[in-house]
Amino acid sequence: MSQPDAVFEALADPTRRAVLELLRSKPVMTAGELAAAFPAISRPAVSRHLRILREAELVTATKKGRECFYSLEPKPLAEVTQAWFAQFAPLWEESLAQLKKRAEG
Repeated sequence: MSQPDAVFEALADPTRRAVLELLRSKPVMTAGELAAAFPAISRPAVSRHLRILREAELVTATKKGRECFYSLEPKPLAEVTQAWFAQFAPLWEESLAQLKKRAEG
């Protein structure tokens, strides 16, 4: 699977997006802290979500003793934004230009 496909697959799940949002607000969290943030989900399920995020390179995991610390890795998001979403920018700009023309006319 290509990197952009892995990123989109990872982002497709609301739980994984929630994990990324948690790591955005608190830059380093243990696997236990992350699992505790999702009491309705089993720890093995949270581990599977973290594995998918690691495979997509959206998070990094650092082992210290028995603890595993997770951090957000924003680079793949930036790459997807630049490579994929940027191709739609001209469409947005054209739509905004038309809206401006209608509003002023």
